[in-house]
Amino acid sequence: MKKYIYMVVAAGAFAACGGEQPSPVETADSVASKQDVEFMVKAVNGAQFEVVLGHLAETNGAKPGVKRFGEMMVRDHSMGGETLRGLAASKRIVMPDTLSNQQEKERKELEKKNGAAFDKAYVKMMVDDHKEDISEFQRAAINANDPDIRALAAANIPILQQHLDSAQSLTRVVK
Repeated sequence: MKKYIYMVVAAGAFAACGGEQPSPVETADSVASKQDVEFMVKAVNGAQFEVVLGHLAETNGAKPGVKRFGEMMVRDHSMGGETLRGLAASKRIVMPDTLSNQQEKERKELEKKNGAAFDKAYVKMMVDDHKEDISEFQRAAINANDPDIRALAAANIPILQQHLDSAQSLTRVVK
């Protein structure tokens, strides 16, 4: 049986920015399904995005809680991104190094805001983003073909839930 792995190149990360899907590349070591690769690419892109936005929160946020939340995003998603990249490397999946076009657009819009307007927009983004992340990680924890990817997805759900809970708590502060 031939074993395939999909390769994704830097800024052209197909799952995150709607580009074309890469062709499978034969490898002798591992099998990563298209679904698994798409999850990993999106998860790494999401972690990168959370880190970038976390740095923005540290500088543009008005409320101390928003700044602390941004610090938590930088810390946790930097570590999570490293873990995701390590697993991806072991599966011979090449991960993107840049934000998707959509993420870059959202970053630029958020970067224009300061103070209370920034806090409100950032916290809303974090609530929405973490709800989506939890849903995707839950699906991957059940449906990923690769057992290591399933395990990693399942292990990250409690952390993402904690982030969501923290972001939802901040919504009362930034009204």
